[in-house]
Amino acid sequence: MALFKSQLATSVSGSVGGTTYAHNKSGMYMRARSVPVQPNSAAQVAVRAALTDLVNRWIDTLTPAERNGWNTYAQNVPVTNPLGDSINNSGQNWFIGCNTPRLQAVSKLSSSLARIDTPPSIYNRGDFTTPTYTIDAVSGISLTFTTGDDWVGEDGAAMFIYMGAPQNVGRNFYKGPYRLIAEIAGDSVTPPTSPKAISAATCASLGYAIPSSNRFWIAVAVTRADGRLSSRRIIGPVLST
Repeated sequence: MALFKSQLATSVSGSVGGTTYAHNKSGMYMRARSVPVQPNSAAQVAVRAALTDLVNRWIDTLTPAERNGWNTYAQNVPVTNPLGDSINNSGQNWFIGCNTPRLQAVSKLSSSLARIDTPPSIYNRGDFTTPTYTIDAVSGISLTFTTGDDWVGEDGAAMFIYMGAPQNVGRNFYKGPYRLIAEIAGDSVTPPTSPKAISAATCASLGYAIPSSNRFWIAVAVTRADGRLSSRRIIGPVLST
C-alpha cells in the first residue's frame, strides 16, 4: 500500500485497472486491486434473486405514476457518495434499495414485511435514535433501542440488525462484511420492548459465532411503513465478554 499526495486529484475512490484508490486517517493511498471470490452462499443467492425480481417489477409491474413518484422522491432525497459529495440516485435505485432489505428479511428471517410499490410522499429517510448494545459469548447480543422513536409504533416498519465478523482487540476499524441476523418489527398495538435479545445461537447461525474478548461492530437501519429506508449506522467497537 502506498500513501501519496496528488496535485491532480484531491479525492479518489474506487478501482481503475489493477489499482484501487482509497483514503484513511493518514491520507490517500493506492493498493493492488483484489477481486473477491463469489461463494454463492444462500444469502447471496437470495439477495441476487431479490434484485432481479425488483428490476423486473420496476419495468413490468409498476405504473408510470408509481415510477414518476419514485423519481420525484429521488430528486428530493440526496445521498452522500464515498467521496463525501451529495448526489441524487435514480427513482429505480431508490425503489430497489428500499425494497431489497425487506425482501431479504422475508427470505432469511421469515419477516412479515411487504414489498412497497407506492412511492413515499415524505421526502426524507426517516430519523431514529442510534441504539446501544452489549455482546456476550454465552447470551449473545442485547440491543437497547429507543421505544419512543416513531418506527416502533408503526405497523410495517422495522429495524434491521446486521452483525460484523469478530475482530482482534487491536482492530480499530471495520468496514464489513455484515450479515442480517434480526429485525425488530414495529407494531401500533403492541410495540416492541427494549432491549432486543439475539441469542448466541442465532448469531452463530445467521451471522458469526461470538468468541470472548473480541471486538464487534454491528450495523442497523430502519425501514418505514411507506418504504423509506434510513442509511446504515455502524456501531462499535464493543468488546465481547
